[in-house]
Amino acid sequence: MKRDKNQKRTSRHKRVRAKIFGTKNVPRVSVFKSNKNIFVQFIDDEKGRTLLSGKGTVVSKDAAQKTKTERSAAIGETLAKEAVKAGIKKIVFDRGGFKYQGRIKALADGLRKGGLQF
Repeated sequence: MKRDKNQKRTSRHKRVRAKIFGTKNVPRVSVFKSNKNIFVQFIDDEKGRTLLSGKGTVVSKDAAQKTKTERSAAIGETLAKEAVKAGIKKIVFDRGGFKYQGRIKALADGLRKGGLQF
């Protein structure tokens, strides 16, 4: 069951990656979620470089009280503010084959709230 589930996610990811491409001005925001954390990268596919990256982890005792979804939204806002400072205003969102719900949706909403356009 687990292997089949991962294979389906991988095939969804390949299908999405065939259609989207990031540049320096409009980078691809790649998302990976594990059971405990969420990992985000702003990627320039032309040069194959990561422009910004972040990870949703427990930093303080206040953050430990938040749910994983709330932490995902917070990391989205934080990274969006850093991206705006770096001169990035538009992005292409790569959900990594994950369904657009829960933590992925909260992250996307946090990025929008921080000032980025999809």
